[in-house]
Amino acid sequence: MMAKKLTSGAALVLTVFALSSCGNTIRGVGQDAANTVNATQDAGRTVEGAAVR
Repeated sequence: MMAKKLTSGAALVLTVFALSSCGNTIRGVGQDAANTVNATQDAGRTVEGAAVR
């Protein structure tokens, strides 16, 4: 009976760690996408500024 509780607890802890890792990865992908958009906009402004001169 004790082994079953210990196994269930270990499975719960591993599940929580796995889900928190996924959350961090998704957040990182979102930040990368935002950085890509910002870099693209900055490059567009640079090109526009060079064309105006």
